[in-house]
Amino acid sequence: MTEMTVKNPALPPAVERFVLHWGEMGAVWGTNRSIGQVHALLYLSERPLTAEDIAETLTLARSNVSNSLKELQGWALIRRAHVMGDRRDFFAAETDLWEMVTRIAEGRKAREIDPTLDMLRACATEAEADRRLGRATLERIQAMRDFVDMVDRWADDIKRVPRPQLAALMKLGSAIVRLLPGRRAKEPRTGRE
Repeated sequence: MTEMTVKNPALPPAVERFVLHWGEMGAVWGTNRSIGQVHALLYLSERPLTAEDIAETLTLARSNVSNSLKELQGWALIRRAHVMGDRRDFFAAETDLWEMVTRIAEGRKAREIDPTLDMLRACATEAEADRRLGRATLERIQAMRDFVDMVDRWADDIKRVPRPQLAALMKLGSAIVRLLPGRRAKEPRTGRE
């Protein structure tokens, strides 16, 4: 993966590195490099920025910045901010990491999981009525539908867990298995316990 340069000597090296990497990750995550860079710059900025500030800092075309800002607003990752005495629009990013990750997860679920689950449900119904399909094909479609449905329900359930408890669960990592009933009877000991 090659990194493009921001070409702004005013940016501290750590900020430039973060912005460049976030841009590269944006491309991997299905948006584009510019959207990732704009989001990273706003996230790290200690004050709201105008589209002109962003375009100049990142050496991006103003139209590219405008499109990136619209996309980020659509994900609710940034918001318009107003500065007293200035009529221009300023932009600020959501800086609460839990909130930011929640919004991204909800957006991805709506764009990716929900349509896939709808398609799998329709395929399963259609497959059940189609006598030409073998039992293995039908079972695989149903298994995929059931798995994605379980992930969807789990995602909905996990949203209701208070953040402190969710953080505690995440810190437990694989040790959470110890809390499940019947663990010792079902799993062989690893010798590291």
